[in-house]
Amino acid sequence: MSIRNRRHKQEVPELDITAFLNLMVVLIPFLLVSAVFTQITVIELNMPPPSDDPQQQDKEKKEKLDLEIVIRASTIEIHGGKAGLLQRYKMSEGQFDYAEISTYLQKLKTRYAEETTSMILVEPEINYDTLVQVMDTVRLFEMEEDGGLIQAELFPDMSIGDAPILSKGK
Repeated sequence: MSIRNRRHKQEVPELDITAFLNLMVVLIPFLLVSAVFTQITVIELNMPPPSDDPQQQDKEKKEKLDLEIVIRASTIEIHGGKAGLLQRYKMSEGQFDYAEISTYLQKLKTRYAEETTSMILVEPEINYDTLVQVMDTVRLFEMEEDGGLIQAELFPDMSIGDAPILSKGK
């Protein structure tokens, strides 16, 4: 009987979690405020079509625009497939004039309204920011309608490839 009495007399130590709760009250709001919420935008890209495909050439319309935008270190060239070089924009003060490029692409879009495809050809040393800005410029433009800005499509079906190497004479 004396063993049972000893067991009853021992008190269970109380768990003090006050310090832990104080830490959580401070830590959780801090982590929520300092968390960075990112927004990821995905653009669907297509593989460039195979060249010299006779079946594809038979299906082509007489007036088809094979839009190619070639991004080089100091220029952006807009080619029209069989039409050749349509426009060349040189870099000024370390940047391209994307508004001017967009204006030209809008003119092309009015002429070739059904076209949605474009091919962006990039030299290896071009930085990622330049590529993304060109892609955004080729994909859509903003216009004012009913007092607000809306986004209109230009050539949203994009393919990306390597730019042709310039010969030393150019």
